[in-house]
Amino acid sequence: MTAMGDELEQTERTTVRRLAERGRFDRATANAVIDEAYIAHVGFVVDGEPRVLPMTYGRIGESLYLHGAVGNAMLRASTDAEVCVTITLLDGLVLARSAFHHSMNYRSVVLVGRAVRVDDDAEKERAFDAIVDHVLPGRGAEARAANPSESRKTLVLRLAIEEGSAKVRAGGPVDDDEDLDLDVWAGVIPLAVVPGPPEQDPDQRLRGLTSSEPERARLSR
Repeated sequence: MTAMGDELEQTERTTVRRLAERGRFDRATANAVIDEAYIAHVGFVVDGEPRVLPMTYGRIGESLYLHGAVGNAMLRASTDAEVCVTITLLDGLVLARSAFHHSMNYRSVVLVGRAVRVDDDAEKERAFDAIVDHVLPGRGAEARAANPSESRKTLVLRLAIEEGSAKVRAGGPVDDDEDLDLDVWAGVIPLAVVPGPPEQDPDQRLRGLTSSEPERARLSR
């Protein structure tokens, strides 16, 4: 695979037009958002109708991997077809003095391109590990690997992290000067995904395996 540069490809469909100063095209920003988030919303077309579904994913270098059942209509329709993938982190609620200037702090990435079906068994196995490790780092080495039957039942797509853009909003409200003295609270309510204590499966049959703080710490990536 050809090495990619430090910038995402900026095209007509990835140009940030609204509040363009928030746009980012550096690969480091895009990859950081991809690695921190958990859910991708995948846009595709089935029988001429647009669909968007949330999915888990994994990243290896500059490739994003999506997976699902072989019979999944979305994945089958997306094979060798153009797709749009959006990944978003919500960092805070921005409360302004006026209703018009309320906003949110966020980091988002939009990727577009042709999704390619992965048939190579070795690449497919690496993709499985990347998707599992994205949920919990190191988990792929602990869990039983997919057997041949499970692999045959799973369709994996690869999308190059090449054409796209990131967009970031940070900071407080931007109120009009005439509203600054209004007796209305304004500021930011920070938001974050925080793992709780692990809840062990009651059907756990192995002895000596208990939930622990290390598991919670690994989730705090």
